[in-house]
Amino acid sequence: MTMPPVFRFAPSPNGYLHLGHAYSALLNHDLARQSGGRLLLRIEDIDATRCRPEFEQAIYEDLAWLGIAWETPVRRQSEHFAAYGAAIDRLSARGLVYPSFESRTEIARLVAEREAQGAWPRDPDGAPLYPGLAKSLSAEARDRLIGQGVPFALRLDMASARARAGELRWQDAGEGPAGESGDVVARPEAWGDVILARKETPTSYHLSVVIDDALQGVTDVVRGVDLFWSTSVHRLLQELLGLPVPNYRHHRLIRDAAGQKLSKSTQATGLRELRAEGASPADIRRLVGLPRDFGQV
Repeated sequence: MTMPPVFRFAPSPNGYLHLGHAYSALLNHDLARQSGGRLLLRIEDIDATRCRPEFEQAIYEDLAWLGIAWETPVRRQSEHFAAYGAAIDRLSARGLVYPSFESRTEIARLVAEREAQGAWPRDPDGAPLYPGLAKSLSAEARDRLIGQGVPFALRLDMASARARAGELRWQDAGEGPAGESGDVVARPEAWGDVILARKETPTSYHLSVVIDDALQGVTDVVRGVDLFWSTSVHRLLQELLGLPVPNYRHHRLIRDAAGQKLSKSTQATGLRELRAEGASPADIRRLVGLPRDFGQV
């Protein structure tokens, strides 16, 4: 018997939802209903410094007001650090993870020094690739620094991981930044030695989202085009950890009048503000360009 597709909406409770979140949540909701599938809600709250209970409660209220129903219990990432740590241990056992000890300030200085000599590569989001030399430290030097209590991040050895994984692809029913669609070749090397965890945050977005999608049986990942090339890293981690590959559909972003991606600090597009001004759920669907009849998606 064919199992129904499983969709998910996975916001971070670090601010109030805006029209961009509404579009993604409604699109997942509509596609799940259209296909006879299931819709999960996941709270991605690994950042303890920015995520707050009042924002999480507001997510539930805003989604319910929009008419979106989800399965319970809701998975909260902060309750599953052990699962992410186990995945890191598996990668570490294969020699694919190493600690780096530079602070953000030190990394910025290293990047500046390298850029003084010429262009330094940047990832698809525009951030400079890791410029440090921690990968070349001996095991003794690493143990000594860790023993001294020096803060560190755990990074994926991209070159080694890439060599093990071979060619990677995914199928995308949406579009990438340059119109990429269909069969897409993953290019995780464009991200350099990505961080998998920090001492103060024992996981990362890339790692936790891949583990969660697999453990929750998510079959269809529908999310914004700003995460299109992050899928390259996710495909790499899926391959290394032996996880299933969902179907992907990256959708357009809802932008402000200046054409900028919406921010949680943009009150003019916040759902709570719009609701307070008298907007209805039907108004929200119209504002984000979705039909009132979900069957027309």
